[in-house]
Amino acid sequence: MQLDVLYFAWLRERIGLPRERVETHAATVAGLVAELAAREDRYALAFADLASVRVALDQELAEFTAPLAGVREVAFFPPMTGG
Repeated sequence: MQLDVLYFAWLRERIGLPRERVETHAATVAGLVAELAAREDRYALAFADLASVRVALDQELAEFTAPLAGVREVAFFPPMTGG
C-alpha cells in the first residue's frame, strides 16, 4: 500500500524531509517504523526513541500498535507541551 508520511519538528530535521510517499507492506504503525528505520541511518536516528514520538493516522492520534489498513496519511511528531 502507499501512504503519505509526514514528519514534524526534530523528526523532519533528522530525516531531512517534511513528507514523502511510501510504499509499505507493514500491517501496523510499528511495522512501518521498522521499515523506515531499516532504510538509512537518518531514519534509524529519528525513530531511535519511540517514547519521544507520537503518531497520527489520517489526522487522528493513534498508538504504534494501530493497524494501517485503510489509512492514507501517517504523521510523526514529538509530544506536544503546553505553556
